[in-house]
Amino acid sequence: MSRKWLEHEGPEWVNKRIITREQYEQILDLYHDNKHAIGVLPLLGSILVGLGILSFIAANWQEIPQLVRLILIIVLMVVFYAGGELFRKNDHDRLGLAMTALGLTCFGGGIVLIAQMFHLVSYDITSFIIWGSVGTLLTYLYRSKLLYLMSLLIFTVAQWYGVVEHHQFSYVCFAIMVVGLGYYSWRRQHVGVIWCFAVSFMLQALMLVIEQEWKFLWIFVPVMLLYTLGDWIKDRSSGFALQSVPLASAFLFAIVMVLAFDDFTRGDRLELLAQIPYFMGALLLLFAVSLYGKWKHNRISSAFEWILAVPFIYLHSGIAVMYLLALFTFSFYVLWRGYMEQWRFKINFATVLFICTTMVAYFKLTWDFMDKSLFFIIGGLLLLTLSWFLNRRKKVVLRDANEGGNHNE
Repeated sequence: MSRKWLEHEGPEWVNKRIITREQYEQILDLYHDNKHAIGVLPLLGSILVGLGILSFIAANWQEIPQLVRLILIIVLMVVFYAGGELFRKNDHDRLGLAMTALGLTCFGGGIVLIAQMFHLVSYDITSFIIWGSVGTLLTYLYRSKLLYLMSLLIFTVAQWYGVVEHHQFSYVCFAIMVVGLGYYSWRRQHVGVIWCFAVSFMLQALMLVIEQEWKFLWIFVPVMLLYTLGDWIKDRSSGFALQSVPLASAFLFAIVMVLAFDDFTRGDRLELLAQIPYFMGALLLLFAVSLYGKWKHNRISSAFEWILAVPFIYLHSGIAVMYLLALFTFSFYVLWRGYMEQWRFKINFATVLFICTTMVAYFKLTWDFMDKSLFFIIGGLLLLTLSWFLNRRKKVVLRDANEGGNHNE
């Protein structure tokens, strides 16, 4: 919540007698943009100074004696961590957090520089795992979203580096990320934190399937596992944040099937198909657990979202059409649920999905025979018309909901 938003919405609350003018002014006094800006400036300044020091040392690294190098690395880490504690004790939390983040950065940079100094050869990503583990411990110690995101980025980049350079997927790295940072996400129930965790989980699951050369459909098992976990989160916003990434991934896969499946050879299709008994068994098990979680939290109607996970690719014909129907059905369902719940975010999300699906269908049906200039003109007009109509409908529904006193943002 920002002061600008309060200044826009507050007078309407006063006019509707939800709060008094005095209460509105008291609430407004709690939010000061100048304090926020002042807090950001030392944060950015400390980061720039720290990065400048590190880059200067790295540029002159070869000219510095080895003993001095070790002392510099240790001194920098001690200064950053001690400085963070000092600023935190003096109620400068942002600046203290910035110093701690620089200490974590210095720790990782020190690992790399020491390895270069002693010509150490690494055949795995153990050093990155240690770095990410330290970041995870600091995340729990300071309960910081910044340190959480840094740790998540370290684990994700480390996994990518291991797959690209060493051609191996680190289960240890993945396990520490899932257990350490996943549990933190579960406990904190912060929408942004959960969403970032879901993105990292999906990327690493994709790396696992590709590196192990599994049939590509196996990606749906970790995808829908993540979706199923979202059904067991009591808070609906947090659960939707966790499920939005798997649903977006399945939605994207369906789009690819609609647009490109007709060009697939038999060999391309075989590269996708997993063994039916094991694959379907895993999906059905996850579906059952998901249904129970939905029933327990009174969200059984959302089981319809599983339509994106239906493996139409096993059919002998009409595969692209079935995936297109699934896209339209899912988009209509999410749009309907958004209107029923008067949930602005879900309405906007569903609007984007429906417009994307419409353009996919339009592209699929007209690209091969329509003149390209006419194709883009009609497509643009269709897009503008749909956008206008859906936004108009959204404003009407939300206005009626607000007048009825039913708010669900």
